[in-house]
Amino acid sequence: MAKAFVGEVMTRRVVYLPEGTMLDEAAQAMRDQGIGDVVVTEGPTMIGVVTDRDIVVRAIAADLPPKATTLGSITSRELIMVEQSATVDEAVQAMRERGVRRLLVCDSDRNVVGILSLSDVALLPTAAPA
Repeated sequence: MAKAFVGEVMTRRVVYLPEGTMLDEAAQAMRDQGIGDVVVTEGPTMIGVVTDRDIVVRAIAADLPPKATTLGSITSRELIMVEQSATVDEAVQAMRERGVRRLLVCDSDRNVVGILSLSDVALLPTAAPA
């Protein structure tokens, strides 16, 4: 496979929701936008990421009511970024090392420009056998 760069395969749509957003609203936003994650904010500051899987595992499976549980109460507060100029191989290595399935993607000024998920990587074409 030719060397692929994060900026070529990432999802460019990033949705930001305040930490006080209820889980049912966040799930509806994910559905409507066709995405599996949102960046959680406190005022103008990014504080974490919540995925569709987080909603299921941390809230629904724990019997927390989606209409009364906030994003802030289940968010993963570690923000892990990779530059869009990094190779996909480097990004996958970072995912393995940190045990995550998604990375925020930033430009050289550290502004978020997208999200890279394992599903983005899985959609990459593979090299034909020799």
